[in-house]
Amino acid sequence: MAKTIQLEIITPTKVFDEGQVDYVRAPSLDGLFGVQSKHAPAIIAMKTGEIKVVKEGKTNYFSTSGGFADIRPENVQLLVETAERAEDIDKIRAQTALEKAKKSLQNTDANHARARTALERSKARLKVANL
Repeated sequence: MAKTIQLEIITPTKVFDEGQVDYVRAPSLDGLFGVQSKHAPAIIAMKTGEIKVVKEGKTNYFSTSGGFADIRPENVQLLVETAERAEDIDKIRAQTALEKAKKSLQNTDANHARARTALERSKARLKVANL
C-alpha cells in the first residue's frame, strides 16, 4: 500500500513534476487543505499563498497566486496561475512589488482591486522566500 501521492504543479508556462510526495498543503478559499495518499477525490479552488510539499522527510515551499486543485486517490494536480519555488524567488523584486502595491492603494486614481492582488501576491512570495 503506497503511502505517497504523485504531485504535479501546473502553470500556463511550466510544469513542476514533484514525483511521489508524502504530503501536500495548499491554500484554498476556505483555508488551508492537506492531502496524503488515498485522499478522497475533490476539486478545490485555491487562493494566493504558499504550497508546502513534504517528500522523503524534506519540506519544500512554493508561492502561488491561486487556481484549482484536482485531487485523486493516486495523484494531485495543482492547476495554478503562477508557482515559484522558494529558492527561485527574487526577494528584492518581491519587496519592490510590495512597496509599489502599497503606494497604488494610497492613490485614488489607481485600480485598487489590482493593487490588492499585487499586494497579496508580493506578501506570499516574501513569506515563502523567507521559509
